[in-house]
Amino acid sequence: MDHLQHLDRALDELDPPRWTPPAPDATHLVRKVHELRRVRLGELGPADLRTLISQQVALPYVLPLAVRLLLEEPLLDAYFYEGDLLLAAVNAPASAWALLPDPGARLRAVITTLPEAAVADLPRGAAEELARFVARPESLR
Repeated sequence: MDHLQHLDRALDELDPPRWTPPAPDATHLVRKVHELRRVRLGELGPADLRTLISQQVALPYVLPLAVRLLLEEPLLDAYFYEGDLLLAAVNAPASAWALLPDPGARLRAVITTLPEAAVADLPRGAAEELARFVARPESLR
């Protein structure tokens, strides 16, 4: 299924059930994720995608959107630091990537072209996280 065909719809429509409103005492992050589920996919920005991926929300829909951005700018600074969207994506569960073999393969190909110096500038442990994603056995992709 091409999850990029639904850019005019929100996650609450595509990823049932619709979420109920957050509790009045919910954290800022919880309120933000609930809010993002009501935004049309085509309107989600890099920081929104990073948040949703990090919280493992509707990954079959948000990972392809992130990959689309990362193919153009792999070390995109979504919110916190250069490469934060990439690291959020590669840390998504293998089970989510198993549903998305083509975007996963495309992202692995991009990662292998990153200059060593650029990877070295990422936070501690990032090079290992990227290497793990690229080397993941085919059965876990």
